[in-house]
Amino acid sequence: MNSGELGRFLRTRREAVQPADVGLSTGARRRTPGLRRSEVALLADISVDYYERLEQDRAGRPSVRLLTVLATVLKLDDAERNYLHNLAGYPASAASDTEDRVEPELRFLLDSLIHTPAHVVDDLSNVLAQNRLSVMLFGPWAQQTGRRVNAIWRWFTEPEARAQSFLEDDPAVGRQYAAILRSAWAARGHDRASSDLVTDLLASSAEFQYLWEDMGVGHIRSTHKELVHQRHGRFEVSCDTIRSATTTRSLLVMRPLAGTGTAQRFEALSASAAHPADAGSPTARQVSPAPRRSRQTSGA
Repeated sequence: MNSGELGRFLRTRREAVQPADVGLSTGARRRTPGLRRSEVALLADISVDYYERLEQDRAGRPSVRLLTVLATVLKLDDAERNYLHNLAGYPASAASDTEDRVEPELRFLLDSLIHTPAHVVDDLSNVLAQNRLSVMLFGPWAQQTGRRVNAIWRWFTEPEARAQSFLEDDPAVGRQYAAILRSAWAARGHDRASSDLVTDLLASSAEFQYLWEDMGVGHIRSTHKELVHQRHGRFEVSCDTIRSATTTRSLLVMRPLAGTGTAQRFEALSASAAHPADAGSPTARQVSPAPRRSRQTSGA
């Protein structure tokens, strides 16, 4: 933990918050700017003595949960939340992992993409938000609950999750997912969220277990993908990554490759929203024991 700096940071941010910002009365006899220590303690549901010791760096290492509460009370933005966690000796992603919201910048970009599928994921590949075309192409992923919101979990445990991928691409996709998860697991300092996901995958998928033991590491990056849809056929895209500057979230955009007809097929998919019966939906492939090399679209 960064001795001295944590207390100073808490104090400066406390002094920057006005009582009215947190629903408190200003009062007539305030001699110092911002909130009083007693007010922060009250809002954070801790003792005044403990909070005073925090600002004096005499309280030891605060928990991630308490830091999250203090960040909310002190109206910290994402960068400040990450910095607070870093000062206490926690990985920066511990701060962003406590919330599933999507920052306004990524939300604006997501909603602006009308003719291109896109969705927002966190560093563990949980799908947090989708635009309309993403929902039409992949299904309502962000609305799922539990493990089913996680792209890596579904890839390794649900055969239907591979319905839009060509069979011969499967090994590369699986290897990339395992590498992305290992990197996030390390960056998070083996926190509970990442460790539980790894443990559950190891218990549920022999394929993941094999790839995990290979110890590959990597990050979400722009890649060429070939997707298939039950009614609208083949889509060739560059899956481009736009990373948030302040959190571990990323916007994934399925940019159509020129000369492949993908842009026109995306327009047809979008237009089919007016006729839901014609839109089609992702269809699971029939997985046979023997390897196949054909590139037939699903639903054929």
